[in-house]
Amino acid sequence: MPTAVIAFDFDPLLHVGDGAVRWETIGVAGSIFAALVLAGLAVRSLELRLDDLLFVVLGIVPGAVVGGRLGYVFLHPDWFGLDPGRILDPGVGSLELTLAVVGGAMTGAAVAVLLDGQPGRWLHAATLPTLVALAGGKLATVLGGRGQGLPWDGDLATAYVGSGPWGSLAPELPSHPSQLYEGLLTLGVLIVVMGLLTIPAVRRPDGRAFLIALGVWGLARAIVAATWRDPIAAGPFRLEQVLDLGVVVGSAVLLGLLAVRRRRRGPDVLTVVAETPTDPR
Repeated sequence: MPTAVIAFDFDPLLHVGDGAVRWETIGVAGSIFAALVLAGLAVRSLELRLDDLLFVVLGIVPGAVVGGRLGYVFLHPDWFGLDPGRILDPGVGSLELTLAVVGGAMTGAAVAVLLDGQPGRWLHAATLPTLVALAGGKLATVLGGRGQGLPWDGDLATAYVGSGPWGSLAPELPSHPSQLYEGLLTLGVLIVVMGLLTIPAVRRPDGRAFLIALGVWGLARAIVAATWRDPIAAGPFRLEQVLDLGVVVGSAVLLGLLAVRRRRRGPDVLTVVAETPTDPR
């Protein structure tokens, strides 16, 4: 192993009595908790009903699961093509993050429409909490050896030694720390969006801040995916990069529609998903 490689050799499990829990799991749980606390503060600042937050969070779950599963199927078409029944088998494969975020945002916004007809305000409230959860969750994967990228022997290459168990195949192979790249870039997106929120036009609670955050995060994830171990499958891109760039384009299109809609409707608060009789006018 090259001397420049950063080698991790620690126990990824926290032992409590006769049981054990992965440090990665604790990190992900902590990130979700921090995001929920931040979401509560954002909801209160926008004068939304705090007790409705629970319903919106619960509404996010089915969209995230379905979107994440569809994304995973998209990444592995040959495997699922051999037996389409595997798509509905939770014991086969996993979930993909990009479409999980998109799907969760869609169903969460749909619940917000049913609650008070203000999905744009709820998306605005979710902007920073979503980035906190994504950054913290991705950085937590470093504790489990998950998400190692292409083999590499550069100064920042990482490898996991010891018995683990680790979450990547061949964890002892020096590789790009793709999970670390993505976590740090997502933190960078969080800082950029916080700066943009000082601009009155971006601070307007109509969902545009969420779309900006989603688009920039999608671009960051597409850049990091260039270091993944997945094969090139669509021109110069990996399939994950295709999904990410699709999110970038979709976010830009929705931002454009928001701008057009605002010019037509005037200075009233906008909603993103749909107009309802309870829309603020």
